[in-house]
Amino acid sequence: MKLLGISGSLRAGSFNTLLLKAAARVAASESAELKVHDISAIPLYNGDLDGDVKPAPVQALLDAIAAADGLVLVTPEYNYSFSGVMKNVIDWASRPAFNAVLTHKPCALLSASMSALGGARAQTHLRSVLAGTLSPVYQAPDYLLASAHTAFNNDGELKSDDHQKRLEQFMQGYLNWLQHPR
Repeated sequence: MKLLGISGSLRAGSFNTLLLKAAARVAASESAELKVHDISAIPLYNGDLDGDVKPAPVQALLDAIAAADGLVLVTPEYNYSFSGVMKNVIDWASRPAFNAVLTHKPCALLSASMSALGGARAQTHLRSVLAGTLSPVYQAPDYLLASAHTAFNNDGELKSDDHQKRLEQFMQGYLNWLQHPR
């Protein structure tokens, strides 16, 4: 099983990127490959650039999404919504409408936030946008990492056995859903 992971945070030391890397370790233990894709060079969506020849970082993103069996999208919560860089990825990957690499691509959503809600509002908005791209989203259980600034050790690993166990259950459930869609 080949998964593509995208972090909606460009910040060095991002809690969401750390969570994505933790999910990649879990996926590897389940005999799946979760490749983290760097989106930092992707330009803002511009219809003038969206022709037959796309900017190289955009084409690399589209090729990676097309080659993946599923996507693992991890986003921070900014102003009660998901990040602008995640929206930019979706904008590029959702063209042409209803016939894009994102159409029917199964997604898993995770979020890490310093708040007590763990990014719940970001995930709600992201689900809504993905419904518009016809991208199915793994429904339950949600993975929300609250107080993310206290959740990782110096090696970037989750400190809490409970957080790790919930991540393992989430990824196992997602991988099972990919293999046995309903």
